[in-house]
Amino acid sequence: MKSRINHFEAAPIAMEHMLEQENYLQAQFQSDHPVTLTIWELVKLRVSQINQCAFCLDMHSKDAVAMGEQSERLFTLDAWKDAPFYSEAERTALAWAETLTAGQAVSDAQFKATQEVFGDKGLIDLTMAVNAINSWNRFAKSLKPEVGHYKAS
Repeated sequence: MKSRINHFEAAPIAMEHMLEQENYLQAQFQSDHPVTLTIWELVKLRVSQINQCAFCLDMHSKDAVAMGEQSERLFTLDAWKDAPFYSEAERTALAWAETLTAGQAVSDAQFKATQEVFGDKGLIDLTMAVNAINSWNRFAKSLKPEVGHYKAS
């Protein structure tokens, strides 16, 4: 499928702001942070599954493999609630990501459970991460960059 618009060429300043957000999250999740790079990658994949974003699924599955993610966890991510391969923190992050992506209200119980696992700053950074991948999904779904050519670094 042919790309509709190269958003990086058409609006470089807007994309710079999107990338600044990614750089912030990358720096946070590499440090001593309750949201790990692994959790972040799982969230990006799960949100991209929900949004059916082929470009982002291609990218983040390749990134996850390059990070050493196990194939069984990637293959069962869509059914994470029934698979034994995910930690409590991963399950909490995935539930948070699904709720926000679906546009559902966050219950007090879910808020408290997520806050207990990640703390206040972690909860905010996780929310930013979910919002970021939802934004990237919207760019890719509407502008249709070519799928399949991404190479993990």
